[in-house]
Amino acid sequence: MGLGDFFKKQLSTVIEWKGQQPELLLYKFPAPTDEIKNASKLIVAPGQGCIVVYEGEIKGIISDEGLFDLQTDNHPFITSLLKLRQLFESEHKLRIYFYRKADILNQPWGTPSPVKYLDGQYHIPVELGAYGNYSMRIADPLLLFRDVVGSRNEYTTADTKALLLSRLPQTLISYLAQSKLSYLDIDAQLDRLSSDLKAQLNAGFSDLGLELKDFRIQGTSFDKETQQRIGKIADITAESRAAAEGGLSYLEIEKLKALRDAARNEGGLAGAGLQLGFGMELGKVLNDKKEELTAYSTTTDPVVQLQKLKLLLDEGILTQEEFDTKKKEILSKM
Repeated sequence: MGLGDFFKKQLSTVIEWKGQQPELLLYKFPAPTDEIKNASKLIVAPGQGCIVVYEGEIKGIISDEGLFDLQTDNHPFITSLLKLRQLFESEHKLRIYFYRKADILNQPWGTPSPVKYLDGQYHIPVELGAYGNYSMRIADPLLLFRDVVGSRNEYTTADTKALLLSRLPQTLISYLAQSKLSYLDIDAQLDRLSSDLKAQLNAGFSDLGLELKDFRIQGTSFDKETQQRIGKIADITAESRAAAEGGLSYLEIEKLKALRDAARNEGGLAGAGLQLGFGMELGKVLNDKKEELTAYSTTTDPVVQLQKLKLLLDEGILTQEEFDTKKKEILSKM
């Protein structure tokens, strides 16, 4: 250490957080050997606060902006000149930690990996990815400093994001399990989902001195396999509803389709016949079944019967000629 540096070290200083970077939430003021001299000036700017640690103890938090005088046991010249055996260091250490009071706005987030849960409607495992943004603030700087930051010289927005993403997946899984939101409902419920997740996450963050001011889910995505499985189920559901509207069950329609396909493919007649339990020639079975389903009686609602005919036509079980003949028969008896 040069003589000039030695004397410079003994002078009172002005302590302030200059050039406050937006990604910094907590910042330790750099002081040589942490010997901030008596009568130094502390400037706390708007949007800032200060944590004062003296001789290893947290002495207080300055949350008001302004100019403050520091009183310590580190007197210029005398302290260092009496500490030759300690390499000119004083045991009276004073550390100043500035923290950001202003909100941290519009921080992007995204689930690091898909969240797996059981769909509440289809009862199949699905994988959900989500992304959005959040705003956060330091609600209790003492809790954050003592329980999270510790001996670190900086705490950044990247640290808060890592903390959020470490807690979000399990919170999201628990919420989806309890709410039983389905794949088809999530996008329509993003506002409610965002609000509820914010409340649940804040319950844990409050113990760490942090608070989510805003939390939004802007979009979701499902893996390809989930989309394919849901698509198949949706198709079956739509076909089942169409069959029901036509006075038939989904199983009846599938059996008729199998008979139709088998009748068109002579090579498949034997196998299909065994599977369906029919012991006679399948073409005749199909015709008999069609006749049974399309037979009209005075006790049958003609509208329902016409719907059934249209369904069988759409599925390729009835030909256009058969449909026209049956339709004409029903209309003539109305």
